[in-house]
Amino acid sequence: MASSLHVILTCAWVCLSSPLSEGQIVYRNVPIPEKAHFAETFDSAPLDRRWVLSKAGKVGEENLKYDGHWAVEEPDHPVLPGNRGLVMKSPGRHHAIAAYLRSMYHFRDKPLCLQYEVLFLKGVDCGGAYIKLLSGYDGLHVSQFNDATPYTIMFGPDKCGKSHKVHFIFRHRNPVTGEYEEKHARQPDVDLSDYFNDRNPHLYTLRLYPDNTYEILIDLMVISKGSLLEDMEPPVNPPREVLDPGDTAPQSWDDRPHIPDPTATKPLDWDEEAPELIPDPAAQRPDGWLGEEEPFIPDPMARPPDDWSEEMDGEWEAPLVPNPSCTHAVGCGPWAPPMVPNPAYRGKWKPPMIDNPNYQGKWQPRSIPNPGYFEDPHPFRMSPVGAVGLELWSLTAGVLFDNILLSDDLNTAQRWTQDTWGQRQPPRLLERLFVATVKRPWLWGVYVFTVGLPIILFISFMWPDKRFGPPDQDYYYKKSDEPQPDSPQDLEGHPSLSDYGVTNRTGPRKREIQRAQKKSDLELKVKE
Repeated sequence: MASSLHVILTCAWVCLSSPLSEGQIVYRNVPIPEKAHFAETFDSAPLDRRWVLSKAGKVGEENLKYDGHWAVEEPDHPVLPGNRGLVMKSPGRHHAIAAYLRSMYHFRDKPLCLQYEVLFLKGVDCGGAYIKLLSGYDGLHVSQFNDATPYTIMFGPDKCGKSHKVHFIFRHRNPVTGEYEEKHARQPDVDLSDYFNDRNPHLYTLRLYPDNTYEILIDLMVISKGSLLEDMEPPVNPPREVLDPGDTAPQSWDDRPHIPDPTATKPLDWDEEAPELIPDPAAQRPDGWLGEEEPFIPDPMARPPDDWSEEMDGEWEAPLVPNPSCTHAVGCGPWAPPMVPNPAYRGKWKPPMIDNPNYQGKWQPRSIPNPGYFEDPHPFRMSPVGAVGLELWSLTAGVLFDNILLSDDLNTAQRWTQDTWGQRQPPRLLERLFVATVKRPWLWGVYVFTVGLPIILFISFMWPDKRFGPPDQDYYYKKSDEPQPDSPQDLEGHPSLSDYGVTNRTGPRKREIQRAQKKSDLELKVKE
């Protein structure tokens, strides 16, 4: 059994670890879903005509253009040959590219599902890989896409230094002022560093629902969820009341919890002039201290430079060197006792602090109704989306984007995920074992041997033995030295083998019956 199990595990390891042939890992082109507002696999090369490079510059910086290079290509070590992605190629440069939606998305009664894949081919030091859903309006031109272009949602990963984030930001319109303000979702509580450092593709998903809730997923696992009304910073709806900015504290307001004791006086023996440190009165100069010798003396070997002029350079002085007379001495030069704390030192006198009898607490201005208050019960109803855009900067090149989807149908998003992301997921153990037999038919013999043999052995050893069955059954044979009589059914009414002309051989069981019969005959004779 152990050897068979070892064969199974070895075979499974070989099948899982050995690469599949090229015919078994061919990338399948994915059709564009009809219900998707936008879907892109980047399987065509070069860039499709609907993707437009920005010709604008960053706002406020005339000489800063979006000159970063984009390319549609496969990674250096593709999981599936033929699977391309959009790669941000230029390190340390600004990139911007956008594409219009097939149909504008309106936030009404259907959810929004935005998902796409990101692969940091060379890791990432500092840079973002987020996507913007550009607001749909009459003046939207993707060729002029820049950092000031109005957007509805910004979503995706971002890293700089040790800060790892997944942004979800939406722009909310203030119904009172008409201005837009960014609302940021709280960051997930999980550690996100592996998603930036493992150099594997990851699927980022944002789902918004008409009931004002949201979910953020990475690789189909929910890492954060919440409410647009409760979990955004700053909050969507402002407070009903605010502090009056024109309210000031009265001059008589005393907010000091403690004050110096006005009745306290300085003690008469308090000496504020006593120094903090004094020479140690118990210290004495060590024996062997050379007080008449200086620790440093002019170097007797030194000579002034040849170009030294006393008129121009002044009187020349030889540099100082350690006094050789002090080499083995305890010390040289004037001796002074070390300084020790002064027991008479008390410092500057201050009166003790007492509770302030006039303390009125911390003052704060009064609350007044918020003049800018409003209540938006449906922040889900955001500005419609007309295009998707990537406006990014990264210190490290090689950021790959793939399989972008924007849809209002979750079933469509699920099928899209299975057809795209699912292609690169490793098959399950049984699937890999069966797939391996396509190129290795001899594996069927290994499977039959490793699986069938243990089953046969199990049945052989564990099948019930009638010799040790229940004692109330006819076939129960008690293991005992005493002879056992035949059952009444066997003694009467049943033909024997001799009736059919078959001669019985005398075996152990027959001899026991004969001995038992002789014993019974002897007992009867004794009784007579």
